[in-house]
Amino acid sequence: MHFVLKIWRQAGPRTKGYFQRFEINDITEDTSFLEMLDILNNNLVKQGIETVAFDHDCREGICGACGLFINGRPHGPDEGITTCQLYMRRFPDGSEITVEPWRSKAFPVIRDLMVDRRALDKILQAGGFISVNTGTAPEANTLPISMEKVQESMDASACIGCGACVATCKNGSAMLFVASRVSALSILPQGKPEACRRARAMVARMDGLGFGSCTNIGSCQMECPKNITVAHIARLNREFLYCKR
Repeated sequence: MHFVLKIWRQAGPRTKGYFQRFEINDITEDTSFLEMLDILNNNLVKQGIETVAFDHDCREGICGACGLFINGRPHGPDEGITTCQLYMRRFPDGSEITVEPWRSKAFPVIRDLMVDRRALDKILQAGGFISVNTGTAPEANTLPISMEKVQESMDASACIGCGACVATCKNGSAMLFVASRVSALSILPQGKPEACRRARAMVARMDGLGFGSCTNIGSCQMECPKNITVAHIARLNREFLYCKR
């Protein structure tokens, strides 16, 4: 397969960026998108051209490091996947593919397709801890939790912090990320003692870091690789409003 790649190049956060055009041949349909970028970089090394910087780690859809904006969509044309799980068979042979980094005020570009997502870590740090005694595990039946609540908490905790919700939101909001973290704990008894403080602290930190406000467009839900829904944002709002009484 043959592709024309239109890739964003930028030397640093204060440097003006531009699109650079590359052509790549002999790509099999079972090649992943990141493997295709690896092949491109190998070719660039042989030609003495500076390689394209992009972020990646596990390449199993777990770490959330590989976020790229591909043809106008976070993680590309498939749904419920990260960039490393995208395969070149999803693109017609000979097509032009535009590759950009996450574009958000809170995610400054490090270089090329790599962005600084430490703002998400700072929001998590603001969430703090939960009050659970350490030591021997308690008897399972002493904290009865319905399977429905357990599953709901697990669905929220599936968030990998990739930042796709921020990148696709017209306001650059991190509400889906914050809501998933709040929900994962507030649904369970272990997360109740600090629930109010956690919601207030994380929202305040999010606002202070330059993320935009949520206006209920729903694009975050559509592009989340773990299919986390805006229902968790509704829970976050309830937690926040309850705490302000």
